[in-house]
Amino acid sequence: MPVVALIVLGALAGVLATRLMRMNTDLPTAMVIGILGAVIGGLGFRFLMSSAGWVGGFVLALLGSLALLWIWQRFLGR
Repeated sequence: MPVVALIVLGALAGVLATRLMRMNTDLPTAMVIGILGAVIGGLGFRFLMSSAGWVGGFVLALLGSLALLWIWQRFLGR
């Protein structure tokens, strides 16, 4: 997946993930969380499979964002 698409999908997934987890974050923070989640999800996906479409990339970006938010809430107490 191209880097620009990964960043855009990650940002969207981060915003959606923060809303699903009912976190009150500002937009830039949600987008950064999503981009980091996309990287985590993308690496995990590449480890398991060789390629994916944009839908699979979005789902994994969302899952990565949710995992990152869970870790953030768990260890940073937010």
